[in-house]
Amino acid sequence: MLHSQTHLRTRPVQAGYLRAFEAVARHLNFRIAAEEMALTQSAVSRQIQSLEDEVGVPLFLRHTRAVELTAAGMQLLQAVAHALPRIDGAVRHIRQSAGRKQVAVTTFASFASMWLIPRLEWFQREFPDIDIRVDASDTAFDLDVADVDLAIRYAPADRMPPGARRLFGESVTPMVSPWLLKSGAPLKVPADVLNFTLIEAADAFTPHLEWLTWRRWLDSHGLERAQPKRWLSFNYAYQMTQAALSGQGIVLARPPLVAEALARGELVEPFTGMRMRSPMAYWVMTAQRSAQRPEVAAFADWLSAQAVATRDVIGEGLDPDERDDLD
Repeated sequence: MLHSQTHLRTRPVQAGYLRAFEAVARHLNFRIAAEEMALTQSAVSRQIQSLEDEVGVPLFLRHTRAVELTAAGMQLLQAVAHALPRIDGAVRHIRQSAGRKQVAVTTFASFASMWLIPRLEWFQREFPDIDIRVDASDTAFDLDVADVDLAIRYAPADRMPPGARRLFGESVTPMVSPWLLKSGAPLKVPADVLNFTLIEAADAFTPHLEWLTWRRWLDSHGLERAQPKRWLSFNYAYQMTQAALSGQGIVLARPPLVAEALARGELVEPFTGMRMRSPMAYWVMTAQRSAQRPEVAAFADWLSAQAVATRDVIGEGLDPDERDDLD
């Protein structure tokens, strides 16, 4: 008997029991939970009892007119409340996408907001039968195991594996709203930026992003000890750009991410020819298992074409790989 109980408590718990548990725990009422699940109250009670038998401890304290979670019940609810919605979401996604062409791409949040998403409509017009799923996350994915087809990365060349396709490089340069430029102090020489609020990334002082700092830009122009009118820092590049667009100060911008605003004249570059080159670049990588799918190849090629247009806008010219091919 002891062996059978031990075996019972080590096997996986049935999913149906967990759904019944979550409903009762959420309502703290067996009758309401049963109505929600379209079951009888006795059926729900049996499922909860079976779950408690498998777990090995009571999950609810049953009072005459009330139900209360035990400490174990609260612990289980924390896990179930997160797991069940994720499972349901995955099933919905599978049902909706069954039989359809789909490309899943992951990239970091600022790149998705500032470069990728504004251009997606153009891809959808050209390929209306391909669905796109964007995972905008700053967490790196392992393409060998993650449920994504393409990854857009931001890194120096020596950190990229063979086969990574370079989209464009990067530099930093001051940019400002034209109306702030007209209404504020003149911007003729680098020292003039000190008369304005300087906008920069709050996390730019981490070692691999040090080149993004205004401090580095000021030092490189002989302004080692200088301080601006005020500082304004944000966590994300799109927040920095939004502040500059609304005239709150000068942003030390990355031209690829603001190419469209630059082309439309919403931001201007007061010190042309003074961009500071960065060791970083933007890359696209294709998961090996997805490389032969036509829709993935089409999206990767479209990204490369959009990158050419961006390089034209920011004046970067040919990709180094393309330049080598022409020699």
